[in-house]
Amino acid sequence: MLWRALRGSALPYRFRRQHPIGRRIADFACPARKLVIELDGGQHAVVTDAARTAELAAHGYRVIRFWNNDILENLGGVMEAIGRAVESR
Repeated sequence: MLWRALRGSALPYRFRRQHPIGRRIADFACPARKLVIELDGGQHAVVTDAARTAELAAHGYRVIRFWNNDILENLGGVMEAIGRAVESR
């Protein structure tokens, strides 16, 4: 659902799905803006997410996270947040 929204959006930057960064694979990445979008479901844990974020940051990426429910219940709000993140530095 998010992938379709990203591909069909008017955002001026392109995103890649399942993009390798170091030894990690980002759910979605915008290499031009060094932004990673991670989707979190019930299987994610704060400790492992923090380690993952630190490793992606070591490669110069900013990470934003959304719960799966956010995508399902508030896709418009998620897309607005992504738009703000893409434009910020």
